Amino acid sequence: MSFVLQVNIQIKPENVARFMEKVLENAAHARDEKGCVQFDVLVDPNDKTRVMLYEIYRDEPSFETHQQTAAFKKYLAEAVPLLASRERHFWRKA
Repeated sequence: MSFVLQVNIQIKPENVARFMEKVLENAAHARDEKGCVQFDVLVDPNDKTRVMLYEIYRDEPSFETHQQTAAFKKYLAEAVPLLASRERHFWRKA
């Protein structure tokens, strides 16, 4: 059963370039993880401060493993402070 994470992000306007560098680095590392099926970084075509992450993991333990990686911890420490808001939504494939 797939485990899906959707993250709606609002970047502080002055931080767009720095955030994008960090989120793309995190996504690249995640895609190399055994349990990561898909990791997309989507940008609103009309507002570069609005981003959505769409992540699919094989199962919830694979997602939990992702959260323990050095790349994810670095992302949390360096990228999340650049944001105005971040909402996480979890889904399971029916």
